[in-house]
Amino acid sequence: MGYTFKGGYHPPDGKSLSEHCKIEQIPQPDTVAIHLSQHIGAPSKPIVSIGEEVKVGQPLSEAAGFVSIPVHSSVSGKVKAIAKIADSNGVKHDAVIIENDKEDTLFEGVGVKRDYSDFTPDDMRKIIGASGVAGMGGARFPTHVKLSVPKDKKITHVILNGVECEPYLTADDRLMQETPETIVEGLLIMMKICNAENGIIGIELNKPKAIETMEKAVANIPNVKIIGCKVKYPQGGEKQLIVAALGKEVPSGGLPMDVGAVVSNVGTAHCIYEAIALGKPLYERVVTVTGEGVNSPKNILAKIGTPVKNLVDYAGGLKEDIHKVINGGPMMGASMSDLLSPVHKGTSGVLCITKADGELLEEQPCLSCGKCVTVCPMRLVPCSMATLVEFGKYEEAQKLGIMDCISCGTCAYVCPSKRNLVHYFIRGKGEVMKMKTTR
Repeated sequence: MGYTFKGGYHPPDGKSLSEHCKIEQIPQPDTVAIHLSQHIGAPSKPIVSIGEEVKVGQPLSEAAGFVSIPVHSSVSGKVKAIAKIADSNGVKHDAVIIENDKEDTLFEGVGVKRDYSDFTPDDMRKIIGASGVAGMGGARFPTHVKLSVPKDKKITHVILNGVECEPYLTADDRLMQETPETIVEGLLIMMKICNAENGIIGIELNKPKAIETMEKAVANIPNVKIIGCKVKYPQGGEKQLIVAALGKEVPSGGLPMDVGAVVSNVGTAHCIYEAIALGKPLYERVVTVTGEGVNSPKNILAKIGTPVKNLVDYAGGLKEDIHKVINGGPMMGASMSDLLSPVHKGTSGVLCITKADGELLEEQPCLSCGKCVTVCPMRLVPCSMATLVEFGKYEEAQKLGIMDCISCGTCAYVCPSKRNLVHYFIRGKGEVMKMKTTR
């Protein structure tokens, strides 16, 4: 049966296209464009100049506050420009553009194994922040902030999210199969930082090889266990995973630490280990390039700042009947406006959709069928909230719990009227935030 939560749904997952594909290193790009803002929080400030020679792992910027992290060079070469470059949504942000000399010269201290047994929790938090580690599951929240537990909170469990419930994506699955030890070490580091006695790694039951590999990796660690989670979307949602793993519900407006938990992605744990044990900042990540619209789906280790087009070309290129390319998965991803936009820290997948799979149906009026209510993992009433937003009744939508919506898209997926419910909720949450700031 598996650990799970109430509600949810599971669309066809499409994972068979790439789940068997081992992680491959993509050839180096000629240039990289590394955005200064790749995280939730204040954009970092550049500390390099045009014409300056940089090395792999060298800081290109500095944090602009506590909820901010630097970015690092993913290649060695010369800073060509600091300019506004469009992200996958077409929005332009400041980026450092580096001409790659393809020498892969490492910055001092990067990749050098070190003994971290005497590091204090504060030491490790500082290293994680300075290494630019952010949530690798897509949220991109600065990890050192998440691991800064207030004195009045007691963390009993650190939970690693290896669920990867987003259809088509298999980057986390492959990472667990190929580098289980680094993930477990990253978990133990987080447990030490948070003074947590227990560790849990949640993995959906459709990843038997990952479960087997991770169980072997924790076999001799009594306070860390693997739980097999039911195959259901959005099982990988932070609050849904806490319900599945601990049977506890995060209160409305609350945080996981309110129920004694810290949740992090398995990819983030891997990066934490590399930062602490190897002095390696976050400058590359695994990306799944998949879908019926690409010729040879792959899991690719790509340097941050690499044009997405390079990844697509490495995966055999797009098929003739391509309809759209999505940054992420089909449920929470967004259509890309330009394949030349660069890979960033939160790029977990590039999904290539054909015309047959991507045909949009015209939105129809709500039928009040209640299907969206049945599947909502947050136990909300999506149909009513969307109608309130549609007519500008934001305060009433707030009373119905719109701020608790996690924008997972499950409601929109099952809606027979094909209402773009997530669009309404994003708009509604934005309006509620505006109301709060103007009061």
